[in-house]
Amino acid sequence: MILVFEFSLSKELEFFREVVREFAEEEIAPIADRIDLEERVPMNLVKKMCEMGLMGVPVPEKYGGAGLGEMGYAVLLEELGRVSNSIATTVGAHTGLVLNPLWIFGTEEQKEKYLVPLARGEKIGAFALTEPNAGSDAASIQTRAVKEGDSYVLNGTKIFTTNGGIADVILVFAVTDPALGARGGVTCFIVEKGFPGFKVGVEERKLGIRGSSTAELTFSNCMVPKENVLGQVGYGFIVALTTLDGGRGTLSAGALGGAQSILEEMVKFVKFRDATGNKISDRQMVQWLIADTAMEVEAARYMVYHTVSLIEKYYTTLASGKRVSRVFREKLSRKTAIAKAYVSEVASRAVERGLQLFGATGYIEGLGIERAYRDSIIGEIYEGTNEIQRWIIARDILERGLD
Repeated sequence: MILVFEFSLSKELEFFREVVREFAEEEIAPIADRIDLEERVPMNLVKKMCEMGLMGVPVPEKYGGAGLGEMGYAVLLEELGRVSNSIATTVGAHTGLVLNPLWIFGTEEQKEKYLVPLARGEKIGAFALTEPNAGSDAASIQTRAVKEGDSYVLNGTKIFTTNGGIADVILVFAVTDPALGARGGVTCFIVEKGFPGFKVGVEERKLGIRGSSTAELTFSNCMVPKENVLGQVGYGFIVALTTLDGGRGTLSAGALGGAQSILEEMVKFVKFRDATGNKISDRQMVQWLIADTAMEVEAARYMVYHTVSLIEKYYTTLASGKRVSRVFREKLSRKTAIAKAYVSEVASRAVERGLQLFGATGYIEGLGIERAYRDSIIGEIYEGTNEIQRWIIARDILERGLD
């Protein structure tokens, strides 16, 4: 049997891409290096994005979003990643890791109170899972939540929280029943920055994505109302895994944008003539650098949007209250792991080739390649290292086969 895969975006999404690209090139690209040097989130730029409705792209309009689904969200991240990984990371953590789980698992009251203002960009969200002793092994989290009356008391520390220093609403994962382990003993809580006992700790200085906030969060007898449990008590690990499955797929869209940008810069650069008067592009080695990057970017684009189309089906089904088969869920986890690992490494290889091509010129600050080199590696680390993705891929293949 011959399988035919044809893919194209709707006219609505193609128009949306044009709008976002124009905004990105006019408003973000000119200040991308300054954002990096100042090492802070440009809140004035975030405000402009809010006004354009870019902070809630996948969320249905009834909850304050643009209603463009995961496909629209992937388009957004690709175009943002093309000019600034810092901005793509800020939007990604807010949208993919906070808005989506609120839409899928939240009660109507939670959606009205938190999802609507977050989708409108009136508030910023963060996702707090990682701890000093629980990184890739998220099941080892130690933050505790103990029920007292109509509230839960949280105690613990989260680290490497993207948007942690600027967030108004944080999804926090804590152990509610140690005896049940990760699968039934972890719960997700919606925490507001004004809750007593919550504090933003150290804001990290980073190698790359310097224009995004990465912070430590501490909870010292932090009181959280019981109605702020997201999903159900003991359901936190499911919330986290569902969120990260989708996040990994759309994260790859941002990496795709970064790779595309490097390819464009490489093509521009090789059209100049060298000191001998010959075109740099006449050299076979240079042509191969271009060809190898173009092949990988082309493959990555199909992989990203095919994977995101499955994520959209997955999230829409869950949000409607319907069940998703275990087979589909496991297959999706494998596909998002493949997309995340492959495309993030495509971006890293593109930058390495670009730096090789640009030589000393690319090593200098202010020309984009140097910043892209520092920014690209995080794609192989956050939302599950690529080593973990390979483990997910291999385990699923060995258990279920290659179908």
